[in-house]
Amino acid sequence: MKKVLVVNAHALTKNESRTLKTLDAFLETYKETNPEDEIKTVNVFDENFPEINATLLGAWGKLRSGVAFDKLSQEEQTLVSSFAASTEQFLASDKVIIANPLWNLSIPTRLKAWIDTINVAGKTFKYTANGPVGLAGDKKVLHIQSAGGVYQNQDLGSLFIKQAFSFIGVKDFTKISVDGLDQDPAHAQEILNEIIADAKKIAKTF
Repeated sequence: MKKVLVVNAHALTKNESRTLKTLDAFLETYKETNPEDEIKTVNVFDENFPEINATLLGAWGKLRSGVAFDKLSQEEQTLVSSFAASTEQFLASDKVIIANPLWNLSIPTRLKAWIDTINVAGKTFKYTANGPVGLAGDKKVLHIQSAGGVYQNQDLGSLFIKQAFSFIGVKDFTKISVDGLDQDPAHAQEILNEIIADAKKIAKTF
């Protein structure tokens, strides 16, 4: 049995989002193929993911200086605990699926906040004399991203997500691009149907 973490990074529902329609179709086939796998879905727009801010940085600084966790303020404790919990959830997963739209040439800020929680020195990568080395090479990652135009995976969102996972050692990385639906609206449904069919094929071997 594998543990699968699904990161839903879209503010809309599957009835409104082509990203989530593709994700839903993928998961339907995946569950049929892997009925024993444990799937956990996290919606970054529902969860209160802590963003790295002055309070969180200050709390980490206090802990490094020797201040006990229970001596932190309640806000600091909550931020530190929430950040760490997201990191541990990722580490406990065998496979990760991320679904997001391309907004203004990049990813949603709430997804960036989640990415921050999985790039942690000593947890997902380590520093060596020859530079950083990823520690999460055992993960299998799928990235589903929608965009109105066609960017051939060269948009900042696709490049950032792939590089973020490469940095922590992930080599088994698959991308499903839900592209071009706004560029060719007359054939949007046809294009989406083809993408969903491809997603179902990928789900059988992911």
